[in-house]
Amino acid sequence: MRLAFEWAWAWLLLPLPLLAYRFLAPLRRGAGQALRVPDRDRFSRADPIGESSRRFGPDWLIAAFMWLCLLFAAARPLLLDTGLTAPATGRDLMLAVDLSGSMEVRDARLAGRPESRLNAIKSVAGDFIERRVGDRVGLILFGGQAYLQAPLSFDRATVRAFLDESSVGLAGRQTALGDAIALAVKRMSDEGPAPDHRVLVLLTDGAATAGVLTPLKAAQLACETGLRIYTIGIGSSRSSQSGISSELDEETLVAIADITGGRYFRAAAVGRLEEIYAELDLLEPAELEELALRSGRPAHVPALFLALALGLVLAWRARRS
Repeated sequence: MRLAFEWAWAWLLLPLPLLAYRFLAPLRRGAGQALRVPDRDRFSRADPIGESSRRFGPDWLIAAFMWLCLLFAAARPLLLDTGLTAPATGRDLMLAVDLSGSMEVRDARLAGRPESRLNAIKSVAGDFIERRVGDRVGLILFGGQAYLQAPLSFDRATVRAFLDESSVGLAGRQTALGDAIALAVKRMSDEGPAPDHRVLVLLTDGAATAGVLTPLKAAQLACETGLRIYTIGIGSSRSSQSGISSELDEETLVAIADITGGRYFRAAAVGRLEEIYAELDLLEPAELEELALRSGRPAHVPALFLALALGLVLAWRARRS
């Protein structure tokens, strides 16, 4: 714990009362009528101590201390907690989540109950995001088009909230796999630390059926910018429910991971998803120093109350004299 001043320049006003006394007091003393006396020697023998004590007595000390309290408050003092640090891995981690129509197929199980593929991702990926302490995390949602839902940020709670609020069909019913990768490349290429620590986790249950760029072309762009892609295929290779079908293009997902130096994971069940995220947790962190955090608490209020109390004491003494 240490004390710091946000407006330290306020202490430059410290000599202001002395300057005012030096230059304004003579003006006040010169005003009015002067008293002429025939014998100045008698006045010179008068006790000067009483005069000096009247000038620089208790009232002056109280006023000076009150002025110091006011300057202390004006300088905006802060009590800083210097012992707080946060780990910094230096990794930028972007999640790209498929919201195409097939993600509502209910072939996943959570707590023994059937759930849609998207809800399974929300449950497991949400916990994964919470564990990424020290990483900047972002979120891309894609269907027929790709959207940046949350930019890279240390605010993992907000990223998780955006993921929880997503729904199937929000970005269209098709799968623009290549455009999702291209958007991640665009958003991550000009920011963050060294390229070796940029990671995209791509979660999808189907093949590319929409978009401008092909997945492999987008993967090549990612490789050129140093973006490593970990692809996760969700659900069975072929499934059909209520007219909704999806075909997982594992060959393309493997190629995307190979081109960028990542890995492909097959998640046929929620339990496998949890294992995959546990493996991703073990990615080698960057060797960076910890982030020093400054938590400041204002400390000007006691000084203001003390200055007010001293002002009341001065007023009380002035009424008594």
